[in-house]
Amino acid sequence: MVVFGNVSAANLPYQNGFLEALSSGGCELMGHSFRVPTFQTLKTRTRRRSAGGPLQVVCVDIPRPELENTVNFLEAASLSASFRSAPRPAKPLKVVIAGAGLAGLSTAKYLADAGHKPLLLEARDVLGGKIAAWKDEDGDWYETGLHIFFGAYPNVQNLFGELGINDRLQWKEHSMIFAMPSKPGEFSRFDFPDVLPAPLNGIWAILRNNEMLTWPEKIKFAIGLLPAMVGGQAYVEAQDGLSVKEWMEKQAIPERVTDEVFIAMSKALNFINPDELSMQCILIALNRFLQEKHGSKMAFLDGNPPERLCMPIVDHIRSLGGEVQLNSRIKKIELNNDGTVKSFLLTNGSTVEGDAYVFAAPVDILKLLLPDPWKEIPYFKKLDKLVGVPVINVHIWFDRKLKNTYDHLLFSRSNLLSVYADMSLTCKEYYDPNRSMLELVFAPAEEWISRTDSDIIDATMKELEKLFPDEISADQSKAKILKYHVVKTPRSVYKTIPNCEPCRPLQRSPIQGFYLAGDYTKQKYLASMEGAVLSGKFCSQSIVQDYELLAASGSRKLSEATVSSSSS
Repeated sequence: MVVFGNVSAANLPYQNGFLEALSSGGCELMGHSFRVPTFQTLKTRTRRRSAGGPLQVVCVDIPRPELENTVNFLEAASLSASFRSAPRPAKPLKVVIAGAGLAGLSTAKYLADAGHKPLLLEARDVLGGKIAAWKDEDGDWYETGLHIFFGAYPNVQNLFGELGINDRLQWKEHSMIFAMPSKPGEFSRFDFPDVLPAPLNGIWAILRNNEMLTWPEKIKFAIGLLPAMVGGQAYVEAQDGLSVKEWMEKQAIPERVTDEVFIAMSKALNFINPDELSMQCILIALNRFLQEKHGSKMAFLDGNPPERLCMPIVDHIRSLGGEVQLNSRIKKIELNNDGTVKSFLLTNGSTVEGDAYVFAAPVDILKLLLPDPWKEIPYFKKLDKLVGVPVINVHIWFDRKLKNTYDHLLFSRSNLLSVYADMSLTCKEYYDPNRSMLELVFAPAEEWISRTDSDIIDATMKELEKLFPDEISADQSKAKILKYHVVKTPRSVYKTIPNCEPCRPLQRSPIQGFYLAGDYTKQKYLASMEGAVLSGKFCSQSIVQDYELLAASGSRKLSEATVSSSSS
């Protein structure tokens, strides 16, 4: 769960600017509308004083959980190791990859591990795709989304370990914390005891919480979940055709369970409401969270994603002979006479050729650039149903430290907001002992994506007034806004509506030498950071498996080019 999104952008024309915006939050669509004199981000960490000085607030993180002995972690580790132990290729493949989000970075990383030479092309001047971030003139960072790293993300957790950056994850206490709309300013917690194994720790957390669900509701919910527990993965996959709301009604689960828990969960998982979201998505998340002791335990990255996560991957790729280029936007996929890829034509007029090609940009970009001869191929035609969802990420810097918050992710349960966090508490790089910076996911965003930044901030402040009744008022008579940033992504992750699963493509396309990577491609973690990383590993695995075929094709093309040159 990264926090995901839904639906199409409102009345935005297809231009280069729109292409950039589709690539997970283009600069043209980022608001900087409201500016007043701001504070400078603190460059040093405030620590507990030595004897004699004042006591100061500090970030307190939980030790890293023991993840290495879980089946999913070991499976992910084995897949990673297969690239490092693969036979070294006699002639490394040059693999051209479009898109430097997590899927593209993962593909390039594992291809480099296998001894090949990836060339990773990113359209924008920033790494990360859906986890991109930018620094403003005050030195403060603002991000495409509020990103959470779960214990149930085995491939992401392996990636951090392989890069030697496990210490960059700030783990929080094992809890899920929900605002209480009926009691403004109050929260309800699900606390997972460390002494119990899964799924008992999750069951205990649910049974101990009596503020959100009554005992009769808990019992009916548990009975409704029994088929999923007994039927396993086969049952989960079979629920793709039902929305969350439809499934709840079918299982005779009280509507209040959806209102109290699953509206917030649906918006956090895919930025949409339960009447739209496929129940498969919810069941997959519940399965991961309940079957692994630390599955639902959360961590924040200790700083901005491009520098703290993406650059270590880039450094690794380059250390093994790969290349990464920014400001390299694909204009056209050029084809050979036989329908295979000849080259990627860039907007600067240059062409890039390789032995294999990977498209790791969002599915909406792929559909815009899909060559005409491919459009009626069933593999590509099924992509029509996969549509990115709009999402808005809001950052507000206040003139004071807000008290009614936690060093954790919070589920707002508001009509307009999904999840939020006080990043001045949760993230070391953004830490400030004197002022709060709230980062909030505004979702569902379909009706708001074309609205002005000031409209969005006004609506956000009205919601925050309910969450912080003693500290925030919509008219700013209490806490004052120092500045804000609004980041709009018209097409984010694919909208996980019912019957989408059959439309998700495998990473190996029917076009020889052309592959896909992205969280929308076939893998078991759906639209998430974990899904993006795993898709990159599957894509790399397909290319490594196809080495002999791709190498032979490359030799044949070289031979044909030599003959053609001699004839002329």
